[in-house]
Amino acid sequence: MFSVFDALRKRLIQVLFFLVAISVAACDPIGFEGPSINTSKPVPVALLVPGGSENAGDVVLATSLENAARLAIADLDGVNIDLRVYHTAGQSDLAADMARKAVNDGAKIILGPVFAESANAAGLAVAGRNVNVLAFSNNTAVAGGNVFLLGSTFQNTADRLASYAARQGKGNILIAHGQDGAEVVGRDAIARAINKSGGNLAGTTSFEVSQNGVIDAVPQIVSDVRSSGAQSVFLTSGTAGALPFLAQLLPENGLDPAQTQYIGLQRWDIPTSALSLPGLQGGWFAQPDPVLANNFQNRYFAAYGDSPHPIAGLAYDGIAAIGALVAQGQSDALTRSALTQSSGFIGVGGVFRLLPDGTNERGLAVAQIQDNQVIVIDPAPRSFGATGF
Repeated sequence: MFSVFDALRKRLIQVLFFLVAISVAACDPIGFEGPSINTSKPVPVALLVPGGSENAGDVVLATSLENAARLAIADLDGVNIDLRVYHTAGQSDLAADMARKAVNDGAKIILGPVFAESANAAGLAVAGRNVNVLAFSNNTAVAGGNVFLLGSTFQNTADRLASYAARQGKGNILIAHGQDGAEVVGRDAIARAINKSGGNLAGTTSFEVSQNGVIDAVPQIVSDVRSSGAQSVFLTSGTAGALPFLAQLLPENGLDPAQTQYIGLQRWDIPTSALSLPGLQGGWFAQPDPVLANNFQNRYFAAYGDSPHPIAGLAYDGIAAIGALVAQGQSDALTRSALTQSSGFIGVGGVFRLLPDGTNERGLAVAQIQDNQVIVIDPAPRSFGATGF
């Protein structure tokens, strides 16, 4: 269960160096807007995917992203997209090369790449060419300038759940997080969300990301919840990390899910086997609009005979946004101002919009695990300004 921990420690070191390297790159270029296009002709759009990688999973992902993009193009009404696919092999230097090649080939906007380092490299490579990048990453460290993120961020999820908890009278929240880069980012997102929602941060408790680290921390987490009077405990760990162990040990040590609300920053329904964990019964997590997400999965399967990769829908969303803007018939359809229109767009998982800082805002549903099943207890908002934002 915990073989992932050693790899996470090594990855943390890499991430720390990476964050330093991109701290300047994510700033907004002065005067940057975007290209002028001719909407009477097919609009050249570059799709950067991790094809050509030695990692079989990257190849599967590349195919799924391209399929989803082409499915979206087929759904456009009166808009012609000239989709050109470029393979990055999942490497940042090749992503930069492919981004430059795409712009030289005439691309007016870049969709992808997937990984944060590659997204940053691609953005830097074409920033001087006045071309925007809609990356599939959710790493906010690379957002900004000409790089916009399509992936749902920790801040999206934290805002949705903290706001819901406050409305339910459970806004006095303690955060329990692992001592690694991603979970620390998650902790900070939750803290901001609690403050924004009008709730109260009851405290934070951390643990070393190892089996012994979790075992040693559980009594302290339970003690901190009790001493602080926290109504909820917000867990940053996912099902591939410490969550299964926490879900077992916290109830065994007296933190009854029926008395203290468990909340998850990451998806608790992937894999489905996690739904049977005793500590997650009654717990909350956020997910895209399940009706829309299921519709996309069914349509993808009907078209390609296989299920889409979990993030394939981001490629569909990117094309849907581009198509909606181009359909307006304006030459500035792909500029920063157009991409960040406040009304946003409709994607496979619901409404979303791109923000001026390069991050995004997405409509999410609040789900609860009941009797080993996922039940939506607060539907995803269908428009901005509705409850849920």
